[in-house]
Amino acid sequence: MNRKHRIGIITIISMFMGILLIPALIVAPFIGKNDTSTVQETTTNETSTVDIPASLSPFSINVMRSTSEKVEEVPLEDYVARVVASEMPANFELEALKAQALAARTYITQQLTDGEPFSEQADVTDTTQHQVYKNDDELRDQWKEHYTKNMGRINQAVKETAGEIITYEEEPITAAFFSTSNGYTENSEDYWEKEIPYLKSVESPWDQDSPKFFDQKVVPISEIETALNVKIANGLENINLAKTPGGRVAELSVGEQKFTGREIREKLNLQSSDFTIEQKEDHIIFTTRGYGHGVGMSQYGANGMAEAGKTYKEIIQHYYQNTEITPVTKQTATIS
Repeated sequence: MNRKHRIGIITIISMFMGILLIPALIVAPFIGKNDTSTVQETTTNETSTVDIPASLSPFSINVMRSTSEKVEEVPLEDYVARVVASEMPANFELEALKAQALAARTYITQQLTDGEPFSEQADVTDTTQHQVYKNDDELRDQWKEHYTKNMGRINQAVKETAGEIITYEEEPITAAFFSTSNGYTENSEDYWEKEIPYLKSVESPWDQDSPKFFDQKVVPISEIETALNVKIANGLENINLAKTPGGRVAELSVGEQKFTGREIREKLNLQSSDFTIEQKEDHIIFTTRGYGHGVGMSQYGANGMAEAGKTYKEIIQHYYQNTEITPVTKQTATIS
């Protein structure tokens, strides 16, 4: 089935299934990978049923598996749940997991409506090229005895937000997210060079509790010279840094050669583009704050907000400025 045909089917199914996407009406239990097993959780470490009914998924996602090079067809909400399971720690607060579910669902909706498919057979891959995705067998193997509890919480978050996406001017947003901020998120144009009106720098003080907030990496000067194709003749004397409004490195210059903070981060494999430098003999110590590109929703920030009593809607509105939460059916129903 080609992409145009699939999108047309998505539109028709979504229009007729819209009433089934109201989370308050969902009472059916979660069905496992083959829609036959039941995933359970309770307030203790025992179990009670939490299901994602098949009726909640008006269309499916074709995922190219990077290891097997085979395509898996996955119902929408199962795909969202497994992306959340792959991208965010399962022990995060429920409201943070809900926010991540919206980000994942919004991403794939935008990809289907506006993006280029990975191939004729697949919409997306299972890697960071799109969103990290692990199937049910892989998650069972990863979590072992914790699978039931972990997947139960994630399925609850997905079920309670089913059918919701984040929009700006009635279009699904670029739902960027990352692990840990330096205390502020980054303006999109300061990292990607493209200004996106809802991806603006905002405070994120909750991230200081993240285990990834600080990091140090010691790099030989010779390795830096090779990576950047420069000569650091006088150590730090000919290195200068300029910062962005979000506190990350906008530009690093070595003599007359200039690099963006993003280039330095990627070429030297640093956790963040917020870094300071210090020389120790023939090495340079990079001290970083935060983990990831810094644009959009901070996952540890979202968890901190949830711990402080904020809802997933408040989390979304904080990190994605001036956006709205709308039904996915409203978006798919407008596709021609």
